[in-house]
Amino acid sequence: MSNHIDLENMSSMDDLLSQSTAAEIKEDKLVTGHIAAKNENGVLLDIGFKSEAFINRAELGEKWETISIGDELEVYLERMDDEENFPSVSLRKAEIQKSWDSIVQNYNEGDVIKGTIKNRVKGGLIVDVGVEAFLPGSQVDLGQVRNLDDFLGIEDDFKILKINGERRNIVLSRRELLEAARAEQRAALLEELVPNTRRIGKVKNITEFGAFVDLNGMDGLLHITDMSWKRISHPSEVVQVDQEIEVMILDVDKARQRVSLGLKQLEGNPWDTVDVKYPKDSRVKGRVVNVMPYGAFVELEEGIEGLIHVSEMSWTKKVNKASDIVKEGDEVEAVVLEVSKENKKISLGLRQCQENPWEIIKENYPPGTRIKGVVRNMTGYGAFVQIKDDIDGMIHVSDMSWIRKVNNPNEILHKGMEVEAVILEVDAVNQRISLSMKKLTEDPWEAIQNKYKVGDVVEGKVTKKASFGAFVELEGGIDGLIHISELSNDHVARVSDVVKEGDIVHARVKNINPEDRRIGLSLRDLDSDASAAASTEPGEELGDFGTVLDKAISESQEAAEEAAAGEEAPEA
Repeated sequence: MSNHIDLENMSSMDDLLSQSTAAEIKEDKLVTGHIAAKNENGVLLDIGFKSEAFINRAELGEKWETISIGDELEVYLERMDDEENFPSVSLRKAEIQKSWDSIVQNYNEGDVIKGTIKNRVKGGLIVDVGVEAFLPGSQVDLGQVRNLDDFLGIEDDFKILKINGERRNIVLSRRELLEAARAEQRAALLEELVPNTRRIGKVKNITEFGAFVDLNGMDGLLHITDMSWKRISHPSEVVQVDQEIEVMILDVDKARQRVSLGLKQLEGNPWDTVDVKYPKDSRVKGRVVNVMPYGAFVELEEGIEGLIHVSEMSWTKKVNKASDIVKEGDEVEAVVLEVSKENKKISLGLRQCQENPWEIIKENYPPGTRIKGVVRNMTGYGAFVQIKDDIDGMIHVSDMSWIRKVNNPNEILHKGMEVEAVILEVDAVNQRISLSMKKLTEDPWEAIQNKYKVGDVVEGKVTKKASFGAFVELEGGIDGLIHISELSNDHVARVSDVVKEGDIVHARVKNINPEDRRIGLSLRDLDSDASAAASTEPGEELGDFGTVLDKAISESQEAAEEAAAGEEAPEA
């Protein structure tokens, strides 16, 4: 009876001990146990719980051959009881947990840890650093990575950006370590680089304005203007991405960590000998490489271009834009007009390759030559008459008539009209020809004193009236003026009270002024003795008539100008 009680007491004691041990053991923790049994399937591990935990032989791996009953193993307790009331443990998770504990204990954010890139996941890569850590795609390399698979299997150092032991989360960066290394390399390289020395580099990137070249530690800029002496539209015409090239160090800015590179500087500057190769007045041939409204650029050789301005394209045509004469790709011959080696400019002439028609005109049409031509254009100051082909001469309004004041050429001429004129001057340099219509005849005013004398009675036709008098056309088309005060012996209030336009009158010559081309006439005292008036010397004014005539002529000119503008002079 007592033995039975004792056994019950012992059983109860074992249960209490088991319950006490179980209370101390918690899930998701590392626990240590001893191997209680071993067979061909695995081992039983006593972790101080009421039931042993079973560990599969495959999970033990290489340890299977070396472990024995009684050996100690540290495992990860996943659950107290599985479906068969046995504790569930894991050796692999124990190793992971120990690794996490080691990382949390030994590393902080910002530290460097070694690892191996295992596989690719969404947004980046998984790196084995003892545990799995995440490497974002943006942190893999210095530049954009086209294919993350290229990095699988790589063992390298990584910088810990973020670490969270409780959530078992680690974020790494490889790029930051590469940038730091590159910064050190760049600083060292900047100390080495010297202007006007040569370096080997690889084209890393191409833009519209140039190319970035990796100089094995830092990038230098090869600007498009420093790629070639010739004109290029895009850097890709000269270099390609990943191409290895030799460049010249042009400038090193250590403060801003910038390096300027040159490719064309490796060759001789063609402009150094341009004045020898292309002397002034020499003939050259080239290809039109660019056409602008103001002119065309012609490539004479690689790196050397000259400009043909629109003003140098034709002797006779007014060229408004260069594309009217040449187009890109044309092969042309030109003459060198000017060379500026310092400014890298060559001025070319297209028309100089042809005989100057203005010089031919000057030789064939000396002053005094009579020509016939068609009025091709009119301006307010004259008319342009075709002489030969596209060459025009101009008749100024002052050269249209000896006897009348022409205010606008359309008073006498019109476009398309054929006219005869005399060559006054041919200015081949400025490409101007002056013509005259009035010089087709003798100047009637030069012989006026031989034809008329003061006191002579002349006949004429009233052509125009004004408030101050009447104009009378005499023989040869010369106009004389009868001032209102000379219309009658009596006072005259209105010119129209005495004469009207179209009347034929007889008047006495009162005043002759050949220099100013003026004749004063009078209707007063026509019956008196003309001999007294004839005693006056030619050109001498009678009383104040000369002064009155000047005023009348001045008023007449003003009235004529108003009439030309479409306004009528008021009648007296």
